[in-house]
Amino acid sequence: MKKVVPILVLILLISSFGLHNSNAQQDWKLIWSDEFNGIKGASVDTNIWKFDTGGGGWGNNELEFYTNKTKNVYQDGTGNLVIKAIKETIQNGCWYGNCAYTSGRILTKDRLERQYGRFEARIRIPKGQGLWPAFWMLGSDIGTINWPTCGEIDILENIGKEPKTVHGTIHGPGYSGANGIGLPYTGSQVFSDGFHVYATEWEPEAIRWYVDGILYQTRTPKDLPEGAKWVFDHKFFLILNLAVGGGWPGNPDASSVFPQAMKVDYVRVYER
Repeated sequence: MKKVVPILVLILLISSFGLHNSNAQQDWKLIWSDEFNGIKGASVDTNIWKFDTGGGGWGNNELEFYTNKTKNVYQDGTGNLVIKAIKETIQNGCWYGNCAYTSGRILTKDRLERQYGRFEARIRIPKGQGLWPAFWMLGSDIGTINWPTCGEIDILENIGKEPKTVHGTIHGPGYSGANGIGLPYTGSQVFSDGFHVYATEWEPEAIRWYVDGILYQTRTPKDLPEGAKWVFDHKFFLILNLAVGGGWPGNPDASSVFPQAMKVDYVRVYER
């Protein structure tokens, strides 16, 4: 039977929802951002970002070689960062860096490192089998205690074979890799068709994930396996990258078209 909601109740519900969202947004103060307003073809601001470079699979059997070249990471002159994955041609009998693809991976390590806050980016992800765009965070102490003890917060991950689904996950000791704790969010449209806002609000003993302002999961220490440690109580840095291939997304196939680009309108960080 169809249930009819009285108009007054419906108005009250809508009003309450709007007030809640407004108050929640006012609780956060912008403290840092990169709007990517550089000239066309410019690299990223190296006062903000540094490059991870190299190949070798990155622990996931990935196929790309990350470069610091503007063919892979550049600003487009219209307010976007572009991270481009390119299928390279064979030169002198070998691939670029022994990898069939090049791409980009940038991070704020030693530049911007924060404990708690709202971390948000407006991104248009690429499309195609074998592509793996990500906006995520790693614990700043990774150099001394290694992964996953340092902790990892994945704000956005997508694998090309799931065009309508994105993932948010935490990784730590005893809950890493395929055992990471998270949920997928499935939208009504293909995410690569336009820009979307991906955000995480990270506070003591709580992490929340949003897509276009919609809260779709919250994680606390109660979600961890018995005896596991909550390692999200120290500074983290930000990472943007576009991987190609690997155990989770699988490798590109005949349907995959290159080059493909991950476009980032902005990255913003807020505090309470």
